[in-house]
Amino acid sequence: MLRNFSIKEFTDSVKAKELRIDNSLPEGLEDIAESTLQMMQGIRDHLSAVKDDEVPITITSGYRCPKLNKAIGGGLVSDHLKAMAVDFRAPAFGTPIEVARELSKHVDALGIGQLINEYPERGSDGWVHVSTRKPVKAFNRVITITQAGPIVGVHKA
Repeated sequence: MLRNFSIKEFTDSVKAKELRIDNSLPEGLEDIAESTLQMMQGIRDHLSAVKDDEVPITITSGYRCPKLNKAIGGGLVSDHLKAMAVDFRAPAFGTPIEVARELSKHVDALGIGQLINEYPERGSDGWVHVSTRKPVKAFNRVITITQAGPIVGVHKA
């Protein structure tokens, strides 16, 4: 049992509810989901230690069933489909870019396979994506995705 995260939170989706899609975690992905949430607990503990105060994390997207992933335009090989990825914000720590910059210095220690600063041009409406899986190409491990496309590293826009 994790202190700050649950499978319910990991699978909860406003869009799934709106579209009446069952986004329950399928049998066989429980251990992977648990591992992903352990990574998230480590991230929360790290951000809280840096801030010297509790830093709650809001998961905006965790596990996605194929039907939900398709409905939101997710990638066909998204790690969200495999319960290996989380999109989140931690406003008590800072903007998504501030969170991504901090985490980028500690990807190995925190068990982050991939870190993506998503849509920094949206300011606090952007988000941080983390996955337990390391990408095949090492330069894709820490990237920024903007409307114009991906950039290696953590950048504004």
